[in-house]
Amino acid sequence: MAIPVTVSSGIRRYKGAWTETQVAHLLRRTMFGATQADVEFLIKHSPKKAVRELVRAESPFPGPPVNNYNDDKYTDPEIAAGADWTVATKYDGMNNYRRRNSFKSWWMGLMLNQDRSLREKMVLFWHNHFVTESNNVDNAFFCYGYNNLLRQHALGNFKELTRAMTTEPAMLRYLNGYANTKKAPDENYGRELQELFTVGKGIGSHYTEGDVKAAARVLTGYTVNYKNYSSSFDHNRHDETDKQFSAFYDNTVIRGIKGAGATAELDQLLDMIFAREEVSRFICRKLYRFFVYHQIDDDTEQNVIRPLAALFRRKNYEIKPVLEELLLSRHFFDPANYGGMIKSPVDFTVGLCREFKVKFPDAADQYADQYGFWEQVRNQAAGLQQNIGDPPNVAGWQAYYQQPEYDKVWISSDTLPKRNQFTDRMLGGGLGRKDKKVLIDPVAFAESLPGAGDPDQLIAASVKALYAVDLSPEEQQFIKTNILLSGLTGMASDHYWTNAWAAYKQKPDDKTARDTVTNKLKALYRHLMDLPEYQLM
Repeated sequence: MAIPVTVSSGIRRYKGAWTETQVAHLLRRTMFGATQADVEFLIKHSPKKAVRELVRAESPFPGPPVNNYNDDKYTDPEIAAGADWTVATKYDGMNNYRRRNSFKSWWMGLMLNQDRSLREKMVLFWHNHFVTESNNVDNAFFCYGYNNLLRQHALGNFKELTRAMTTEPAMLRYLNGYANTKKAPDENYGRELQELFTVGKGIGSHYTEGDVKAAARVLTGYTVNYKNYSSSFDHNRHDETDKQFSAFYDNTVIRGIKGAGATAELDQLLDMIFAREEVSRFICRKLYRFFVYHQIDDDTEQNVIRPLAALFRRKNYEIKPVLEELLLSRHFFDPANYGGMIKSPVDFTVGLCREFKVKFPDAADQYADQYGFWEQVRNQAAGLQQNIGDPPNVAGWQAYYQQPEYDKVWISSDTLPKRNQFTDRMLGGGLGRKDKKVLIDPVAFAESLPGAGDPDQLIAASVKALYAVDLSPEEQQFIKTNILLSGLTGMASDHYWTNAWAAYKQKPDDKTARDTVTNKLKALYRHLMDLPEYQLM
């Protein structure tokens, strides 16, 4: 389905049809996949209530990661197997590496088991915005604390998040803020604060190298405490002189402050930066590219970005009103945007598991298997070039900013075959761990769809559940004749599938009857997931 060069609709409230098509579009963009249960729940609400359900849903804060890493080569002497390792006091190279892996698998588990809420998608959005790399931070406690901070502020106030992130231990480590002193100012965070985190590099951003240097001096004195894994401010390391900024910032001068009260300079710096209109526009463009489409033409800039940015400023940088306005807009629900994005590796892997209702171990005493399978899904996404916790650099994953390719970066001669291998594997042997398997049950999925005994209805319902775009009647007829009915006695007649399905439903424990429908459904879903349309959302 081709995307027109221009989608001219703006952020006026959407008043159109509210069917499974619109609900699934909303869910695919705001969660990981669109499950049948979530579609059925939200379709009972109005669009306004559905969006508010996603944006404002309050769910319990997740429990911390646990020790799943004891094995025949290492046993944590401080933290028992299955216990919370974030309260540990002992830190060394052996346990740190294992705890970082535990953290990343725990995070993948939260995505796989997400509530009906936008929170998890926003945690990933902010991770790609305020980037840190766990391999560089190299401290599991800092990585967990950083993720918790994103989670706490995911749907909160952007300015408050920026303030908190500036002194967050993982960020201080990653961008050398802990080494920024009056004797040796480090410009790393002062630069990225402006270039990547707030005003950006758009046409309305005109900060200077002098502004980078002045910001670095404001930010001197913050350091990391490795005993309690927190940050602190040492006024003896702080530059107490005045800081002069450029005309872009109205030639503002931040007066130097002595003593512990010098942390107020950071607040003055952020007040100065957030007074620039370009901050709100920059963030709204990033939200648009993450949730709607990569192309921002003149119409989109004027009809979507500018009014959203104005709302963002009026609401003092609260994120929920902006998300609600965008997700309830005519622009968001313009049919030209359906299927207009290529699934990220996380959307692809996690979405598949959620849409097919793949069952993972869920009992508390199965934590080792839980984390083991979550890690396998995480490794699949990493192999497709999206390693959560470790974006490629401080700018994040290229698919969200690299012109003109954008999300096309996700698909290559290397990653597309790997995507197909993953879907084939999930329909075949699945993910294995000792004597356990995690895989797609194609029969259970088909049973969840309407009219599974009718080949036309089954294919149409499967396409609707798995695709963000339609398949032509000719393509669906081809799939029926050459995939679903192929090999069945009489093949060309629909009733041979109907009879096979009825035989299974009548005797579900009969191996022959079950194997017949299982093998045909595996072939059907393998084909559907190998088609290019399955890569779209």
